[in-house]
Amino acid sequence: MKKILLAFTILIGFTAFSQELTLKKTTAVELKFEKGKIYQNDTQIPSYQVKKILAPNLHALHLYKQAKSKEGIGATLLGLGITLSVIDLAVGLFSDVKYPTALTYAGVGMVAVSIPVLSGRSKKIEEAVKTYNDGLKNTSSLDFDLNAVANHNGIGIQIKF
Repeated sequence: MKKILLAFTILIGFTAFSQELTLKKTTAVELKFEKGKIYQNDTQIPSYQVKKILAPNLHALHLYKQAKSKEGIGATLLGLGITLSVIDLAVGLFSDVKYPTALTYAGVGMVAVSIPVLSGRSKKIEEAVKTYNDGLKNTSSLDFDLNAVANHNGIGIQIKF
C-alpha cells in the first residue's frame, strides 16, 4: 500500500510539473480591445476565433461568453421594442384606433430594459481581454503545495492545488 501511495504521489507531482511546462510553451499573442472590436497583431479577429483563443483561460472565456449573451439578449429586446412601437404607430396612423396602446408601452419598456443590458457588454469584453493578457504574463498559474502532516490520527501527505 505504501508503494502504491508513493507511486501515486510521484505521478501527481510529475503531472502537475508537466502542466506547468506546457503553459510556458504557449506562444499566444496579446489581444487588444478597441472601439468594440478585438485585434490580434493589428488585425481584427471574428468572435468564433476569439472563443478559440480564449479557450485556455476559462475565466476570460466565461466573461466573453457572458458579454456575448448580454449582447444577444439586449439586441433582441431592443429590436422587439422598436418593432412593437413602430407597428403600433403604423396601426394608429392608418386606422381609427386610439394611438398609444399597450403595444407602444410594452415596446418602450423593452427599449428601456435593453439599455442597461447592453451597457455592460463592452466592459465585460474588455475585462475578458485584460484577464487573458494578464494570464499570458503570469508564468505560474498552478499553485501546488505538498506538505507532510501529523496529528493524533496519524501521519499523512497534504496536497493543495
